[in-house]
Amino acid sequence: MKASETLSPRPIDIIVSPIARFLHTESAGGLVLLFFAMIAMALANSPMSAAFLGFWQTPLGISVGNFEFTHSLRHWINDGLMVLFFFLVGLEVKREMVHGELRTLKSAALPILGGLGGMLVPAALYLTLQAGQEGQDGWGMVMATDIAFVVGCMSLAGKYVPKGFKVFLLTLAIADDIGAILVIAIGYTDDVSLVPLGVACVLVALIVLLAHLGVRSKVIFIGLGVAVWAGFHESGVHATLAGVILGILMPASPWIENSQLPRAIEKMRHLWREQAPAAPALWNKIEAEGKSPLDRSVELLHPWVSFVIMPIFALANAGVALNFQMLASPLTLAIVLGLWIGKPLGIFTFCFVAVRLGMAQLPQGVTWAMIAAGGILAGIGFTMSLFIAGLALSGSLLETAKAGILLASLLAAGCGLTALVLTTRPRRLADAAND
Repeated sequence: MKASETLSPRPIDIIVSPIARFLHTESAGGLVLLFFAMIAMALANSPMSAAFLGFWQTPLGISVGNFEFTHSLRHWINDGLMVLFFFLVGLEVKREMVHGELRTLKSAALPILGGLGGMLVPAALYLTLQAGQEGQDGWGMVMATDIAFVVGCMSLAGKYVPKGFKVFLLTLAIADDIGAILVIAIGYTDDVSLVPLGVACVLVALIVLLAHLGVRSKVIFIGLGVAVWAGFHESGVHATLAGVILGILMPASPWIENSQLPRAIEKMRHLWREQAPAAPALWNKIEAEGKSPLDRSVELLHPWVSFVIMPIFALANAGVALNFQMLASPLTLAIVLGLWIGKPLGIFTFCFVAVRLGMAQLPQGVTWAMIAAGGILAGIGFTMSLFIAGLALSGSLLETAKAGILLASLLAAGCGLTALVLTTRPRRLADAAND
């Protein structure tokens, strides 16, 4: 490959290539996530249930004199390790805003409005069923969409799913993530301690200033990022929001701009002619800095989040000892109806009205039947639903909510995948007729 091809991608590649890599990683990650969720469920309903569930309550931390910073292992996973997941969410939101479907209002209108409907309608349905009951605070559980599982189901539907549909559903899921983040920040933050929150905000401003001044030290930014997380954690505002903020602040432009590339490449050629030992190191630096910090961070983190962090989260949170009372609970019914019925109803209705009013248009090759199928798939809440459940509920209510989330996500995955295969059947038949 020529250097110019590596360092100067075509404009269309800036949009298409990240989406292709994202879909590939997410589809595989969805299968891994499902595997570990099944392991968690199997262990939680085995003779080892007490030991398995108790393991995640193991206290872990440090204690120095009167200072103690100790939490359960599950808390460290949900409030610590998951920060990297939310950091990746922030990076994906930033990239969509800069290069993707969220960069213009016209292209973003349909998935954003669909996502809005997919949050408001299921939440309203849930609250209608749970108003005045113990589980009413869990309304945020039915507003989320699990990108990994949705993309995994799309990959199972095969090559006949239009690219426009994939981009639409991916963007809708990202819009859903933004909504879920706002729900966590607004709906599930109780008492706020202003001093640590103020310190965290000052550190965020310092990060912005250093980036503007051209500081590139990873050590400095990682150290400041950890300090921002600690400030949010101690303030009462959920610590994972620090990850989202830091992800959105990540620079989206490469350190070496296109105008500087010819000079850098010429210097590289000179070193090659001289057979200088420094040539490989300089080339690696040029190649790395020809990509934006945002793109490099996504490429680095995505495999770790998909294949390490999310499976660990599933092991720690998806395990629930099932019984008939859980499945027959009004809370389970509210969750199932919210995700399985309210989610597709809200997405389809808001999209239909938006198109009819001229506020948006269907992507090329996408039919209303596909929008309906995508709405059903978006009812796979899983990761974010489990995460919000842990913030909203506790004790037996939390265990029941987990059962409802798992049941609803299973129904949404099965019905959504079946609907998507059926709606793409004409494309399959046309392809078979041409063979």
